[in-house]
Amino acid sequence: MGQKGKEISKLDHKWLLNELNKAYAFEWVVHYYASLAANIVSGLATPVYAEIFKKASEGELGHANRIAKRIAELGGEPALSMSEIEKTAGIGIIRFPENRSNIKGFIKLFIKMEQHAIELYNNLAQATHGKDLVTHELAEDLLSEEVAEEEEYENLLRE
Repeated sequence: MGQKGKEISKLDHKWLLNELNKAYAFEWVVHYYASLAANIVSGLATPVYAEIFKKASEGELGHANRIAKRIAELGGEPALSMSEIEKTAGIGIIRFPENRSNIKGFIKLFIKMEQHAIELYNNLAQATHGKDLVTHELAEDLLSEEVAEEEEYENLLRE
């Protein structure tokens, strides 16, 4: 982080980097599982849901990249191994439906992940409000996207 950037940030950078690493790791985990779901979902609607999960995967990777950039700006380094990412993500074990054509099962799992992200970014936005404007804006933007994604998945359940 540049000198002036350090001066204006009123947060413990170690704590902030830890929180951003949690978010980074979480986004990587969701990216992985959405990509996996796109490849293993089955049934008559496979092309539709595979594309939905593929786009979700790309979006989550985009989130991870934005967070990684902020971590670097703060002088930190994102998690360096997949085992560290999985451990840091804080989401626990992900279990897809055994029946790969159970679309609602997949969607419910992704709703759970979106809700975790909403909580994560809401907490980060509140903690950085008035203390680190750059991270706060990032957290607000990601929170907004996660809320919209949760609604999209909930709408799919109603179909």
